[in-house]
Amino acid sequence: MQHKEKVCTRSISRLTVILLAVTSMLGACAQIGDMHAAPESAAISKERIAAIVASPDRRPADRANDQRRKPEQVLEFIGLRTGITAMDLGAGGGYTTELLARAVGPSGKVYGQSAPRNPNAAPPASPEVGVATNLAQTAPPRPASVPSPVTLAERAKNSALSHIVPIVRPFDNPFPPEVASNGLDLVTFMFNYHDMGHLQVDRARLNRAVFAALKPGGVYVIADHSGRPGTGISESGTVHRIEETFLRQEVEAAGFVLAAEGNFLHNPSDLRDKNMPEPPQPKDAFILKFIKPSGK
Repeated sequence: MQHKEKVCTRSISRLTVILLAVTSMLGACAQIGDMHAAPESAAISKERIAAIVASPDRRPADRANDQRRKPEQVLEFIGLRTGITAMDLGAGGGYTTELLARAVGPSGKVYGQSAPRNPNAAPPASPEVGVATNLAQTAPPRPASVPSPVTLAERAKNSALSHIVPIVRPFDNPFPPEVASNGLDLVTFMFNYHDMGHLQVDRARLNRAVFAALKPGGVYVIADHSGRPGTGISESGTVHRIEETFLRQEVEAAGFVLAAEGNFLHNPSDLRDKNMPEPPQPKDAFILKFIKPSGK
């Protein structure tokens, strides 16, 4: 009788272990499922992306910028869906903001954030310079500096872009109340994260704010100019670069999980030691996609 009881106990223990393992696997699958859009909200197609980039009403300056920014690869990498709500941090002149707005369509919304101007802020040790391309001679001259919200408002006058919403908020608290808690599907930060160093922004607070604003499964995409190993963010105001592993560690510390890395912005010929590579060429750059896990 005792022997039978022991066998029964061992059988129950094994069954418990199996059930726990299955439960764990199902939980992991559910989390992965949350990270990816359902079939009815699949990412827009390559053909749609190509049509967006080829839109005849895009600005000449944006088209000139396409060579180094590679918008088709970037939009495909992000995995945009129509109807989502997104925010472009550090929107500047609105190059990325407009592309996102065209991709999500009029049923979506794209916020373009810029920080309030601080006339007392010290400029970086060395101003960031443009990147030479073979279009440099034909690209239109840069207009005089115009505040970002003014530029974005001009873009939003286009009926195809009327769902762009310019906002002015500090980088460490960039989200308006209506989206600050689980209100966004996507946040982008394109080639400006390094500036948070010389601007002395509380980056940990910034990344926590992004995490809070994204819905579970929401996506945080960052692209920036690559710094050399060991430099961290120390060269943000000189050569305007950031070390990729350093950035990744800061973002993951906020709770994000790295989902994908894009190699299409890399330039191995750039030694990563100057503001403008010599001879003139595109800066080496990286792009990372992070996801807010489910249940967070």
